[in-house]
Amino acid sequence: MTRIVTMTGTLTPSRLWKQMNSAQRLASARAFWSDNEAVDDQVQAALLIAQQKKFRPKTVIGLDLDRKAKHLASLASLPDAIAGRVLILYHLTDQRPLMGRFLDALGIEHESGLIKEDDVKPDAAKLAPAAAALAGEFPRDDVRLYLTTLLCQDPETWGGLDEIVKGLETPSAST
Repeated sequence: MTRIVTMTGTLTPSRLWKQMNSAQRLASARAFWSDNEAVDDQVQAALLIAQQKKFRPKTVIGLDLDRKAKHLASLASLPDAIAGRVLILYHLTDQRPLMGRFLDALGIEHESGLIKEDDVKPDAAKLAPAAAALAGEFPRDDVRLYLTTLLCQDPETWGGLDEIVKGLETPSAST
């Protein structure tokens, strides 16, 4: 994974996890535990929760969805692999309208927020207006997190978002 440096430091999925507000963390943790394809990452998350909360891993795995989500959301940090998966699942589960609006504004073909082509190059001139339109329609924290997630996942494609994201950062978001 390519890492880039922002005003708040090195951009990684684990750093984004630390910047998420409590509602985003809880929603993303619910999406993570609800995904049937994230089993390996879920086992790793259960081991992490067990270690930090002094539980047996079997106990964590046996908890209901809400309790597992609350425990995961309460962790101060996550390994990059788990944080990356959590971010993706959060956006796919809870942020599809935001994703779709942004891609529509950029003129990028998508299906419910999922980009159809592998080799997409957004028009740099459209990035700032598209981000501004999102910020006018959706909560600023959600917009910042989505754009930063794109930047973190693929800095070559989404590098033009760097300055835009810096403009969306708030003092409370850089913990």
